[in-house]
Amino acid sequence: MKICNFIFLLSIYLIHLSSCAYRQGAPERVMPGGYKWVKVPIFKNYTQEPGTEVFFTNSMIDELQKSKIATVVDNSDIVVEGAIESISYTPTSIKYEKDDKTQTLPIGAVQATDYRIVVVTTISLVRKSDQSILWSSKFDGERTYTAPQISGAIVNSANPLYNLSARRSGLKEIANDMASEAIDRMTENF
Repeated sequence: MKICNFIFLLSIYLIHLSSCAYRQGAPERVMPGGYKWVKVPIFKNYTQEPGTEVFFTNSMIDELQKSKIATVVDNSDIVVEGAIESISYTPTSIKYEKDDKTQTLPIGAVQATDYRIVVVTTISLVRKSDQSILWSSKFDGERTYTAPQISGAIVNSANPLYNLSARRSGLKEIANDMASEAIDRMTENF
């Protein structure tokens, strides 16, 4: 009886595996059009933030290499074109309004506590032969970082190197997230 049950379950399993509408594991992701090689030139930067295009270009190349959906080469039939449309930094601030013995800043002083970075980019996959767009999408990314703090009456300036470092770190994180999302969207329906 055990052998009959085993054979029955084995045959059901084999029929299930061989059905044409079912595949084991995750579906294979491919580039639109089935291309295997892609070129990634430096993204265009339409902002006043110098060097940002390098973060986004490198993140896209790294994500393509990690996903193994295409090989990044210098000469290819398709090109990933990216553009950084805008970057904004919006402060969240507090205003000192009452006199408090623990307060070290004067009444009426405004202090930024956080900055919210918002980046808007567009990424397109373009066939070089006829300049047709195979895929295109717009991405919005954001991060928050703590503003440099002024903590005492003796200290009258904030650390500008911290601010630059925090901005760059936030932009790199946004670039990594956008590249990952772009690869997911690009290969979603193909």
